[in-house]
Amino acid sequence: MALILNEEQKMLKDSAADFLKERSPIESLRRLRDTKDKQGYDTQVWQEMIEMGWTGLNIAEQYGGLGFGYVGLGQILEEIGRTLACSPLISSVVLGGALVNLIGTEAQKSILLSEIANGNMIVTAALDETNQHNPLVVNTMASKTEHGFVINGQKKFVLDGHIANQIIVSARTDSGIQLFVIPSDSEGLSVNQRILMDHRNASDISFENVSVPSSALLGKQEDAAEMIPKALDVARICLSAEMLGSMQEAFERTIAYLKERQQFGVPIGIFQGLQHRAAHMYCEIELCKGLVMKALQAIDMDSPDLAKLASTAKAKCGEVLQLVTNEAIQMFGGIGMTDDEEIGFFLKRARVAQQTFGDYNYHYDRYARLSGF
Repeated sequence: MALILNEEQKMLKDSAADFLKERSPIESLRRLRDTKDKQGYDTQVWQEMIEMGWTGLNIAEQYGGLGFGYVGLGQILEEIGRTLACSPLISSVVLGGALVNLIGTEAQKSILLSEIANGNMIVTAALDETNQHNPLVVNTMASKTEHGFVINGQKKFVLDGHIANQIIVSARTDSGIQLFVIPSDSEGLSVNQRILMDHRNASDISFENVSVPSSALLGKQEDAAEMIPKALDVARICLSAEMLGSMQEAFERTIAYLKERQQFGVPIGIFQGLQHRAAHMYCEIELCKGLVMKALQAIDMDSPDLAKLASTAKAKCGEVLQLVTNEAIQMFGGIGMTDDEEIGFFLKRARVAQQTFGDYNYHYDRYARLSGF
């Protein structure tokens, strides 16, 4: 399949760019930070995103979505990366939605996916328990009872855990690793909100004798360990799309500064050493564009190479985003380190996005294992 957008996808991308520039520029992120906003995102902007159908793009029409596919959603996420807009799209629509879609029963999909699509519910996933991303290390226990299960354990780095209505939790049972959908206001469930360096939120969540009915079990599978990585691959690819937007915006801002900044009476962009570094960044970004598009298409086509493409895209985008934001700060010089200049926001977002769902070292190793090495 050609790595190009069709007309509808181009229109969606253009409309998303216009909306985000007007309603959620980087000044909005600065305001959220300075006011220490408890939600972590602009609720009015989020409501407008819902009304435009962004929360239902990747959800099938039979469950209340638009069925537009992940290539389309990827264009929105790319534009979000350009303005660093905060929203629960990745945590709820992408990861939460993917887990429900891949593992849930038809009844669960009908309820949960429709609620995600219409914006009435925020669903996040609590999968990690260690300081490094390793979702299949599960020590949280779900003990069978007469009326359901009792869950005990702790989860780390739960994206938007402080605002979620429902939390999809991985826990170990006699049958293996299974997933449970637990209301965030359940007795015995405690949320410790953490504001990250990019001014987004993740939570540490504790479960102490949290009782849930049997209907809280997501799906009918005896072991969900096989499907959790696939849902995470969807999230990794979508996050890579956002990272692609961030690196492009940071690069373009850097090039504009090289043309503007005067030294020795001339723009610093005429110096060959800086031109070589800029050319290197440009080539690396072009590679990322193709990788992200191929990976997004793989989700829509349910490609057998999804895992390899997800790790390739996440690893490469993480590496290149680090390169571009590091170079941006160096080329901006001292002004780039100040709070008055917006380029620093891209550096901070890059560091968190790199670690989310596994950094490039994790994914290079995973790709090697998937390839039989």
